[in-house]
Amino acid sequence: MLRTKLNEAMKDAMRARDQAALGTIRLILAKLKDTDIAARTEASREGVADDKILSMLQSMIKQRNESIALYEKGARQDLADKEKAEIVVIERFLPQQMDEAAVEAAVAEAMATSGAKSIKDMGGVMAALKAKYAGQMDFAKASAAVKKALAG
Repeated sequence: MLRTKLNEAMKDAMRARDQAALGTIRLILAKLKDTDIAARTEASREGVADDKILSMLQSMIKQRNESIALYEKGARQDLADKEKAEIVVIERFLPQQMDEAAVEAAVAEAMATSGAKSIKDMGGVMAALKAKYAGQMDFAKASAAVKKALAG
C-alpha cells in the first residue's frame, strides 16, 4: 500500500515538475530498495512490510534533523532549508503523529501489558511500542516517557 502511494507520488511530482519533491521521493524509493535487498533471504524475495517502511521514513527524518542542527551550527542556512523541505515531503507519507497525551497513554498501556516494573524492562516496553505504533510516534520522546514512568 505504502509502496504504491510512493510510486504514485513520484509520478505526480514528475507531472507537476516539482523537482524538490521528486528528488526526495526518489531518495525514499532508493532507500526502500536498499532496505528490501538487505531483508532478502533465500526463502523470501518479498519486500519489507509497511511497518518497516514507516520505521525507515522515521529514521530518514531523524537523520535530516541531525543534519539541520549541524548545518545551522555551521551557518549553512541554505542546506538546512533544503533538509527541512525534504522532511516536509517525507512526512506526507507518515500517519498522523501522536500527541504527548496519546504517547503517555500508549506507554502506560504497553507497561501494563508487558508487566514492566523496573528500568530493566524498558526494552520490552519499547519493543511493544515499536510493534504497535510504528510511524505514529517519536520513539525518542516515548523512550524518555518510559524512563520517567519506570524510574518514578
